[in-house]
Amino acid sequence: MPRVKGGSASDKKRKKLFSITKGYWGRKKNVYRRAREAYLHSLSRAYVDRKRKKRDFRRLWITRINAATRSCGMSYSAFMNGLKKSGILINRKMLSELAINDMAAFTQLTVQAKNALGK
Repeated sequence: MPRVKGGSASDKKRKKLFSITKGYWGRKKNVYRRAREAYLHSLSRAYVDRKRKKRDFRRLWITRINAATRSCGMSYSAFMNGLKKSGILINRKMLSELAINDMAAFTQLTVQAKNALGK
């Protein structure tokens, strides 16, 4: 049986990998073994960072809400507790948007939270 080298398939595979790793630093963009290692590593980092992105944004929203509530004379935890007791269900993303874009509405929410806490 004649030997099959599979050149065109290998070339295609190599070309695809190099197009993905284009822009990487050093040998990681043009040496097949290094490029493959870098590509597999970047795939795993991308998976982890998709999960981390959600954590980071929640943290950012909480920081923004905390800053806005402190300017209204409340702490973040008291504000969230007051909202819960008053039956207002707004997620942290929307609360942070209100704090940035519509401070008057956010101030009304803090007043309602304070009333629910009895302060």
